[in-house]
Amino acid sequence: MTEDRCPCRPLLDRLGDRWSALLLVTLQEGGCCYGDLERRIGDISRKVLTQTLRSLERDGLVTRTVLTGTVVRVRYELSELGHSLAEPLGAIRGWIDRHQEQVETHRRSYDAGEATAPGVTELRRRQSSSTRWSTQTATASRRPASAPSAIFTP
Repeated sequence: MTEDRCPCRPLLDRLGDRWSALLLVTLQEGGCCYGDLERRIGDISRKVLTQTLRSLERDGLVTRTVLTGTVVRVRYELSELGHSLAEPLGAIRGWIDRHQEQVETHRRSYDAGEATAPGVTELRRRQSSSTRWSTQTATASRRPASAPSAIFTP
């Protein structure tokens, strides 16, 4: 880790990844076994679910308990530290609930090409195109009139 990185960055990366926050919110409803988590989350692979749960356990946000019986099962619950995230995650969830439609409207508008200003790539393309056009026009104006096709030659 370089010294110029914020020391909070690894934890922000963990909480901001695709699955961690969803698992933490799911576990706020109460602990459950691995298979139940897999069903409740839905479209997560077993590998990613296992990796995410291990990372959350490593960070002290989730506890893992092995239940023995005829079938060995593993139960996951929020730790005390994990429960302390309930309020901030709830605030984010509330914000999403209040603003999701607005965000989706902005996404549709953006995707339809209705962005307020062109991006850097578009501006460079336009600049390159206008430079190429003015260079070709200037070159063509110096050529004799008997060679009109020279304008289209690179």
